[in-house]
Amino acid sequence: MKRSLLFAALALAAVQALTAAEAPPVEVKHTSSFKIDASGRNPFWPIGWQPAAKTPTGDEHGGPDIPESAFLLTAITLDNGTRFAIINGKAMQEGQQFGLKMGAQTFQLSVKRIEDGRVILLRRGQEIAVLLHRK
Repeated sequence: MKRSLLFAALALAAVQALTAAEAPPVEVKHTSSFKIDASGRNPFWPIGWQPAAKTPTGDEHGGPDIPESAFLLTAITLDNGTRFAIINGKAMQEGQQFGLKMGAQTFQLSVKRIEDGRVILLRRGQEIAVLLHRK
């Protein structure tokens, strides 16, 4: 037992002596670099994969403009104090918020006003007037 402890202590001392010796500093002869231009393809993308096209931002609030054609206003009901509009097949009231899905994005809008023949929608300060669709 004493021999094995002595052997372990000597082995530990030998390892410490070997690691204590300083290695010469590594001298870098050539550095590598990788530069890709804007039209180049990223080499880390899978073969055949293409990035999704970026949507241009059209308004000053950080999102694309939503065209009036994205909405279908089919009916408006004006009653004493109660106003309803059917927008894209859903009944809406003034002040109601809803989401509009365009492509991969969902935009949050609210119904600002319901008037005779049109509805004013609001998205981040941008007003969108949607006219009643008549056949």
